[in-house]
Amino acid sequence: MKIEHIAMYVNNLENVKNFFVNYFNASANNGYHNRTTSFRSYFLTFTNGARLEIMSRPQMDDNEKTVARTGYIHLAFSVGSKEQVDALTARLQKDGYEVISGPRTTGDGYYESCIIGPEGNQIEITV
Repeated sequence: MKIEHIAMYVNNLENVKNFFVNYFNASANNGYHNRTTSFRSYFLTFTNGARLEIMSRPQMDDNEKTVARTGYIHLAFSVGSKEQVDALTARLQKDGYEVISGPRTTGDGYYESCIIGPEGNQIEITV
């Protein structure tokens, strides 16, 4: 068994799509639009086949995304090496994204960093 995809609602669908395409090499489908409900979505596919569905619709709750909260907390991307973790973290920071930890080796042995991505979502970058 495998997880088929993960989904998340976002306010700015195009901005979030572009973030994952530009920084994490995702490829996006042509998108879906239900004209009756105004629901829109994209499926983003990453190089190993993992998929993320990003969705938007009118009248969504948009609660504060605190760092320590219940529920899904971050998306983690393996980029292949410590050097790539460092380089992508530096690129994201240079482009204005907040780095909230790392790059560093964690107590459980992971080399990682964590940034605040679009709309306050945490993105972990690891080997």
